[in-house]
Amino acid sequence: MSAHGTGAAALGRAGDTTEQPAGVREGLAGAPGLPADAPDLLSGAAERVIVRTERLCLLPAPPFGEAARAAVVADWWRADGLAEVRIDPTGNVWGLARRGAGPAVLVAAHLDTVFGPDVEHGARRQDGRLVGPGVGDDTIAVAALAELPRLLEAELVGAAQARPVWVLATVGEEGVGNLAGITAALADPPAPVGAVIAVEGNYLGRVTVTGVGSVRFAVTVTGPGGHAWERSATPSAVHAAAEMVSRLAALAAPQAAEGAGVGGRTAVNVGRISGGEAINIRAASCRFEVDLRADTAAGLAWLERRARPVIEEPGAELAVEAREIGRRPAGGIPAEHPLAAAAFAALARRGLAARTHAASTDANAAYAAGIPAITIGITHGEREHTIDEWIDLAPVADGLAALADTAARAAAVADTAAQAAAMADTAAQAARTDGSERDA
Repeated sequence: MSAHGTGAAALGRAGDTTEQPAGVREGLAGAPGLPADAPDLLSGAAERVIVRTERLCLLPAPPFGEAARAAVVADWWRADGLAEVRIDPTGNVWGLARRGAGPAVLVAAHLDTVFGPDVEHGARRQDGRLVGPGVGDDTIAVAALAELPRLLEAELVGAAQARPVWVLATVGEEGVGNLAGITAALADPPAPVGAVIAVEGNYLGRVTVTGVGSVRFAVTVTGPGGHAWERSATPSAVHAAAEMVSRLAALAAPQAAEGAGVGGRTAVNVGRISGGEAINIRAASCRFEVDLRADTAAGLAWLERRARPVIEEPGAELAVEAREIGRRPAGGIPAEHPLAAAAFAALARRGLAARTHAASTDANAAYAAGIPAITIGITHGEREHTIDEWIDLAPVADGLAALADTAARAAAVADTAAQAAAMADTAAQAARTDGSERDA
């Protein structure tokens, strides 16, 4: 069935980094959520999540190679008592965390990492951290999903009447995966989806409301080749590719977009380039990969329009093939949206500072489908996409509580108008706070 939500669109620049005011944090500290006397529940949940993270980290899961992890996760969820657990044709794992009425809240984390089986996998505890490939991006988030049924049962928000909450472990989020899992899931969910909460393991304190979109091309330039001296006038594929790269990089200059009336931020990156046959040969071929990014749909469209003539017109005696290898939609919701306010309130209750954020996550697919979405985290960490990635273990309990609070608030359908207005005002105050550092 087709999934439809309300209130989401590609709303332009919604992701300026802003911190939540201290006064707002204090005012929300007593808001409903997990009982204040639930440390045992949270500490037990945190330890289970950490142990499962260690186990999942043993299994390589590059994009479209997640089957082993998916099978383990599905077995865990069945043993945990989640309802309607299944692996869909795309490879995603579904489970029903809490029954309810109305459009569902979908909480998603991705199974895949950037590492293949050629990299040694595993995780180790070291000085209060868990260290290893993919621990935070996104293994701990997948491990956290199974705790939602227990934590939601203890929640004081929306317990009487609420929307259903589904959990989803997705495939194909990283790199060439192009959000294949979440896109397929939203195209044919088991129930209509009204909101998406994407979970990235090391995003605790961030509330991502802006989806950074991207278009990626593999460009191959070919020419006649020839001797570097005898045929020095022959066009070189390497020279032509280098000129293309230089022209592409210039597109990301702030004055280029501003001069065209394009708001938001744009970026261009050529991450890989190879070619040529020898130092004394006019190169017959050269290949590079370019990544175009923007935090608004309009900015991404402008960047692509400017880039295509550069990569499709190599010059005389040369040929070019520009093959699209990736596309992620840009979009977002305002920081004032009740879904973002729910996350701010949940973080405030745990005494955690919060800021809005821009990134490329599973939430991007929700924006493209017209469904409100945010991305939040479980703990803090750094060095993602490296073999020595790490996450802090101490904040995991708070992160789980904030996740459960956010999901419960998003699922509550009996909130009064006053409560909804208060939540919106929380996000509005945060959005007006000074601090414009962008994190994409």
